[in-house]
Amino acid sequence: MDAIADALTTIADSPWVFPLLFALTIGDAFLVVLPSETAVVALGALSLSTGHPPLAGLLVTAALGAIAGDNLCYLIGRSIGTERFAWMRRPRVHAALERARTTLQQRAAVAIFTARYIPFARIAVNLTAGATRLHYARYLLLTVLAGCAWALYNTVVGALFGQVFAGNPVLAVVASVVVAIVGGVSLDWVLGRMSRRRQARKAAGSGGAGPHPGTAPGAAPAPE
Repeated sequence: MDAIADALTTIADSPWVFPLLFALTIGDAFLVVLPSETAVVALGALSLSTGHPPLAGLLVTAALGAIAGDNLCYLIGRSIGTERFAWMRRPRVHAALERARTTLQQRAAVAIFTARYIPFARIAVNLTAGATRLHYARYLLLTVLAGCAWALYNTVVGALFGQVFAGNPVLAVVASVVVAIVGGVSLDWVLGRMSRRRQARKAAGSGGAGPHPGTAPGAAPAPE
Protein backbone atom coordinates (compact mmCIF):
# COMPACT_ATOMS: atom_id res chain seq x y z
CA MET A 1 0.00 0.00 0.00
CA ASP A 2 2.83 2.38 0.81
CA ALA A 3 4.42 1.66 -2.56
CA ILE A 4 1.16 2.54 -4.33
CA ALA A 5 0.83 5.72 -2.29
CA ASP A 6 4.39 6.71 -3.17
CA ALA A 7 3.72 6.06 -6.87
CA LEU A 8 0.58 8.19 -6.81
CA THR A 9 2.43 11.00 -5.06
CA THR A 10 5.19 10.84 -7.66
CA ILE A 11 2.65 11.07 -10.48
CA ALA A 12 0.85 13.98 -8.86
CA ASP A 13 4.12 15.87 -8.37
CA SER A 14 5.42 15.25 -11.91
CA PRO A 15 5.95 18.27 -14.19
CA TRP A 16 4.29 16.23 -16.95
CA VAL A 17 1.01 15.77 -15.14
CA PHE A 18 -0.73 18.80 -16.66
CA PRO A 19 0.51 18.36 -20.27
CA LEU A 20 -0.52 14.70 -20.15
CA LEU A 21 -3.92 15.55 -18.67
CA PHE A 22 -4.46 18.21 -21.35
CA ALA A 23 -3.64 15.72 -24.11
CA LEU A 24 -5.81 13.03 -22.51
CA THR A 25 -8.78 15.38 -22.23
CA ILE A 26 -8.49 16.45 -25.86
CA GLY A 27 -8.20 12.84 -26.99
CA ASP A 28 -11.28 11.89 -24.99
CA ALA A 29 -13.29 14.12 -27.32
CA PHE A 30 -12.72 11.52 -30.05
CA LEU A 31 -12.03 8.23 -28.26
CA VAL A 32 -14.44 7.00 -25.61
CA VAL A 33 -11.84 4.65 -24.15
CA LEU A 34 -9.73 7.53 -22.80
CA PRO A 35 -10.73 8.15 -19.15
CA SER A 36 -10.43 11.91 -18.84
CA GLU A 37 -13.15 12.15 -16.17
CA THR A 38 -11.44 9.47 -14.09
CA ALA A 39 -8.08 11.21 -14.41
CA VAL A 40 -9.45 14.59 -13.31
CA VAL A 41 -11.29 13.07 -10.35
CA ALA A 42 -8.24 11.06 -9.27
CA LEU A 43 -5.94 14.06 -9.51
CA GLY A 44 -8.45 16.15 -7.57
CA ALA A 45 -8.36 13.57 -4.80
CA LEU A 46 -4.57 13.56 -4.82
CA SER A 47 -4.47 17.34 -4.74
CA LEU A 48 -6.35 17.52 -1.45
CA SER A 49 -4.81 14.37 -0.02
CA THR A 50 -1.15 15.11 -0.78
CA GLY A 51 -1.01 18.76 -1.83
CA HIS A 52 -0.12 17.94 -5.43
CA PRO A 53 -0.93 18.78 -8.16
CA PRO A 54 -2.17 22.35 -7.50
CA LEU A 55 -5.96 22.35 -7.56
CA ALA A 56 -6.25 25.58 -9.57
CA GLY A 57 -3.89 24.25 -12.24
CA LEU A 58 -5.89 21.02 -12.42
CA LEU A 59 -9.14 22.91 -12.90
CA VAL A 60 -7.75 25.18 -15.62
CA THR A 61 -6.03 22.34 -17.49
CA ALA A 62 -9.11 20.14 -17.46
CA ALA A 63 -11.35 22.98 -18.65
CA LEU A 64 -9.00 24.02 -21.47
CA GLY A 65 -8.60 20.41 -22.62
CA ALA A 66 -12.35 19.85 -22.64
CA ILE A 67 -13.03 23.05 -24.59
CA ALA A 68 -10.25 22.35 -27.10
CA GLY A 69 -11.35 18.75 -27.63
CA ASP A 70 -14.99 19.62 -28.19
CA ASN A 71 -14.12 22.35 -30.66
CA LEU A 72 -11.74 20.12 -32.61
CA CYS A 73 -14.51 17.54 -32.84
CA TYR A 74 -16.86 20.27 -34.12
CA LEU A 75 -14.35 21.26 -36.80
CA ILE A 76 -13.96 17.65 -37.90
CA GLY A 77 -17.73 17.31 -38.19
CA ARG A 78 -17.87 20.52 -40.19
CA SER A 79 -15.16 19.24 -42.54
CA ILE A 80 -16.27 15.64 -43.13
CA GLY A 81 -19.90 15.47 -42.01
CA THR A 82 -21.37 12.43 -40.29
CA GLU A 83 -21.52 9.90 -43.13
CA ARG A 84 -17.98 9.87 -44.51
CA PHE A 85 -16.84 6.65 -42.82
CA ALA A 86 -18.47 3.24 -42.60
CA TRP A 87 -18.66 3.27 -38.79
CA MET A 88 -20.76 6.42 -38.97
CA ARG A 89 -23.37 4.57 -41.05
CA ARG A 90 -23.79 1.66 -38.67
CA PRO A 91 -27.40 1.53 -37.42
CA ARG A 92 -26.71 2.34 -33.78
CA VAL A 93 -24.20 5.08 -34.56
CA HIS A 94 -26.45 6.57 -37.24
CA ALA A 95 -29.39 6.55 -34.81
CA ALA A 96 -27.28 8.29 -32.16
CA LEU A 97 -26.19 10.95 -34.64
CA GLU A 98 -29.80 11.51 -35.70
CA ARG A 99 -30.87 11.90 -32.08
CA ALA A 100 -28.05 14.39 -31.59
CA ARG A 101 -29.19 16.29 -34.67
CA THR A 102 -32.77 16.50 -33.42
CA THR A 103 -31.75 17.55 -29.91
CA LEU A 104 -29.36 20.21 -31.20
CA GLN A 105 -32.12 21.68 -33.35
CA GLN A 106 -34.52 21.84 -30.42
CA ARG A 107 -32.31 22.38 -27.36
CA ALA A 108 -28.70 23.04 -28.32
CA ALA A 109 -27.60 24.22 -24.88
CA VAL A 110 -29.08 21.18 -23.13
CA ALA A 111 -27.50 18.83 -25.68
CA ILE A 112 -24.00 20.30 -25.35
CA PHE A 113 -24.07 20.54 -21.55
CA THR A 114 -25.40 17.04 -20.90
CA ALA A 115 -23.28 15.39 -23.60
CA ARG A 116 -20.10 16.69 -21.93
CA TYR A 117 -20.66 14.11 -19.18
CA ILE A 118 -21.36 11.12 -21.46
CA PRO A 119 -18.41 10.06 -23.65
CA PHE A 120 -20.14 8.73 -26.79
CA ALA A 121 -22.92 11.30 -26.63
CA ARG A 122 -20.23 13.98 -26.47
CA ILE A 123 -18.69 12.76 -29.72
CA ALA A 124 -22.07 12.45 -31.45
CA VAL A 125 -23.23 15.92 -30.41
CA ASN A 126 -20.01 17.71 -31.30
CA LEU A 127 -19.62 16.00 -34.69
CA THR A 128 -23.26 16.70 -35.51
CA ALA A 129 -22.99 20.33 -34.38
CA GLY A 130 -20.20 20.81 -36.89
CA ALA A 131 -21.90 18.84 -39.66
CA THR A 132 -25.12 20.86 -39.29
CA ARG A 133 -23.20 24.15 -39.17
CA LEU A 134 -24.49 25.16 -35.76
CA HIS A 135 -23.54 28.83 -35.44
CA TYR A 136 -19.95 28.70 -34.23
CA ALA A 137 -20.04 31.72 -31.91
CA ARG A 138 -22.97 30.20 -30.07
CA TYR A 139 -21.36 26.75 -30.05
CA LEU A 140 -18.07 28.12 -28.74
CA LEU A 141 -19.77 29.93 -25.86
CA LEU A 142 -21.72 26.82 -24.91
CA THR A 143 -18.62 24.61 -24.99
CA VAL A 144 -16.67 27.07 -22.86
CA LEU A 145 -19.42 27.06 -20.24
CA ALA A 146 -19.89 23.29 -20.46
CA GLY A 147 -16.15 22.59 -20.32
CA CYS A 148 -15.68 24.78 -17.26
CA ALA A 149 -18.67 23.20 -15.51
CA TRP A 150 -17.40 19.68 -16.33
CA ALA A 151 -13.91 20.46 -15.06
CA LEU A 152 -15.25 22.06 -11.88
CA TYR A 153 -17.58 19.14 -11.17
CA ASN A 154 -14.94 16.44 -11.56
CA THR A 155 -12.29 18.41 -9.70
CA VAL A 156 -14.64 19.07 -6.80
CA VAL A 157 -15.73 15.42 -6.61
CA GLY A 158 -12.11 14.34 -6.36
CA ALA A 159 -11.21 17.13 -3.95
CA LEU A 160 -14.03 16.19 -1.58
CA PHE A 161 -12.72 12.66 -1.25
CA GLY A 162 -9.18 13.94 -0.97
CA GLN A 163 -10.30 16.06 1.97
CA VAL A 164 -12.18 13.21 3.64
CA PHE A 165 -9.28 10.80 3.22
CA ALA A 166 -6.46 13.30 3.73
CA GLY A 167 -3.19 11.47 4.22
CA ASN A 168 -4.46 8.33 2.50
CA PRO A 169 -4.12 9.02 -1.24
CA VAL A 170 -4.85 5.43 -2.30
CA LEU A 171 -8.23 5.32 -0.55
CA ALA A 172 -9.04 8.87 -1.72
CA VAL A 173 -8.39 7.98 -5.36
CA VAL A 174 -10.25 4.66 -5.25
CA ALA A 175 -13.32 6.12 -3.53
CA SER A 176 -13.51 9.18 -5.77
CA VAL A 177 -13.10 7.18 -8.99
CA VAL A 178 -15.78 4.67 -7.98
CA VAL A 179 -18.22 7.47 -7.20
CA ALA A 180 -17.41 9.26 -10.47
CA ILE A 181 -17.96 6.11 -12.53
CA VAL A 182 -21.23 5.26 -10.77
CA GLY A 183 -22.40 8.84 -11.23
CA GLY A 184 -21.58 8.82 -14.93
CA VAL A 185 -23.31 5.50 -15.54
CA SER A 186 -26.35 6.65 -13.57
CA LEU A 187 -26.58 9.91 -15.53
CA ASP A 188 -26.32 8.00 -18.81
CA TRP A 189 -29.10 5.64 -17.69
CA VAL A 190 -31.42 8.45 -16.55
CA LEU A 191 -30.93 10.47 -19.72
CA GLY A 192 -31.44 7.35 -21.82
CA ARG A 193 -34.78 6.64 -20.13
CA MET A 194 -35.87 10.24 -20.57
CA SER A 195 -34.95 10.11 -24.25
CA ARG A 196 -36.85 6.86 -24.81
CA ARG A 197 -39.92 8.24 -23.07
CA ARG A 198 -39.86 11.37 -25.22
CA GLN A 199 -39.57 9.24 -28.34
CA ALA A 200 -42.44 7.02 -27.20
CA ARG A 201 -44.66 10.04 -26.54
CA LYS A 202 -43.73 11.52 -29.90
CA ALA A 203 -44.48 8.25 -31.67
CA ALA A 204 -47.81 7.96 -29.86
CA GLY A 205 -48.70 11.55 -30.69
CA SER A 206 -47.99 11.07 -34.39
CA GLY A 207 -49.73 7.71 -34.62
CA GLY A 208 -53.10 9.17 -35.50
CA ALA A 209 -54.85 7.85 -32.40
CA GLY A 210 -57.65 10.34 -32.88
CA PRO A 211 -58.37 13.83 -31.61
CA HIS A 212 -57.26 14.96 -28.24
CA PRO A 213 -59.74 14.56 -25.40
CA GLY A 214 -62.19 17.46 -25.37
CA THR A 215 -61.65 18.30 -29.05
CA ALA A 216 -64.79 18.60 -31.09
CA PRO A 217 -65.11 16.19 -34.03
CA GLY A 218 -63.57 17.68 -37.14
CA ALA A 219 -61.76 20.38 -35.21
CA ALA A 220 -58.00 20.77 -35.36
CA PRO A 221 -56.25 19.20 -32.38
CA ALA A 222 -54.91 21.57 -29.76
CA PRO A 223 -51.21 22.35 -30.01
CA GLU A 224 -48.86 20.25 -27.87
